[in-house]
Amino acid sequence: MLFITNRFPTQSIRTRVNRNFTFDLNNNAAGNSVYYCERQGLDDYLEIGSTAFLQRLKEADVRQVLIYLHGFSNLPEDVFAAVAEFQGLCDAARPGEVLAVPLVWPCDNDLGVVKDYWDDQESADMSAFSFARVLQRFLDWREGEQFEQDPTPCLKRINVLAHSMGNRVLRETLRVWRKYSLPGGVPLLFRNTFLVAADIVNESLEEGHSGELITHASRNVTVYFASDDLALRASKASNLKNRIASRRLGHSGPEDMSRVGRNVFAVDCDDVNTRYDFPKGHSYFRSGTTFGEPGVVFRHLFTALESGRVFPEDETRRMTILRE
Repeated sequence: MLFITNRFPTQSIRTRVNRNFTFDLNNNAAGNSVYYCERQGLDDYLEIGSTAFLQRLKEADVRQVLIYLHGFSNLPEDVFAAVAEFQGLCDAARPGEVLAVPLVWPCDNDLGVVKDYWDDQESADMSAFSFARVLQRFLDWREGEQFEQDPTPCLKRINVLAHSMGNRVLRETLRVWRKYSLPGGVPLLFRNTFLVAADIVNESLEEGHSGELITHASRNVTVYFASDDLALRASKASNLKNRIASRRLGHSGPEDMSRVGRNVFAVDCDDVNTRYDFPKGHSYFRSGTTFGEPGVVFRHLFTALESGRVFPEDETRRMTILRE
């Protein structure tokens, strides 16, 4: 499995191609450096460098790449297990369609969910600076910075899936990328952006708000939400303690659909989320009631991946409720 991370290694922070890479799990600071790596097995990682990494993406026998941004309180092997489950579902649905590539940002490794939550918010914000450079690297690669031995452009479509606090990482990454590299605005880089159980305020995607750039960078933005997501209830309680009073996007969907772009779609998962992820109802976008069997949320998401349209049967539709 290919992956990118800004977590510190126990080795030198200087990139060395083809060295063993070991995560420093006791350090949840967001590094300025990023490492392009391959997972070869359990706790077995190799740093391959950006040139080889991008060439591997280009040569992969798939039509599309999906960047996977995980939520808070996830250590690397937790992330890899989730991505392997998602990749298995994709391969079963249509072999050769999608390659999932996780961006592993530094979550905390101590006890206490509330303490983890606030530590991870800081790490999510600081990770934006390193991941903005990753997006710029992708853009340069797609728009002509090709390798001398293989100058043909890469035609694979790029998508992004952000889960939980990964939405905060995505939001801040695009904001930092525009501020420091793209004063004219972000490019249309993503075919689909899937915001699942998003731990950001529900006005975020509106014009003038912090997540507006997500809609500029994406052809389609699909928000999956569930009002009884217990993890987001804990998030709301934590934010209220710090005088941040707003519903989460992953709880209610966009606050007002008339105030977000026409490329934003809302999908209510309230009828299935706790059945798929009992009791939290937070990670409901992969398997259904049986591990390894796709749930209705995954099937909806994968249809959008294949077709490039959220509701291909009705081009005017912007909202739906998912049921078995």
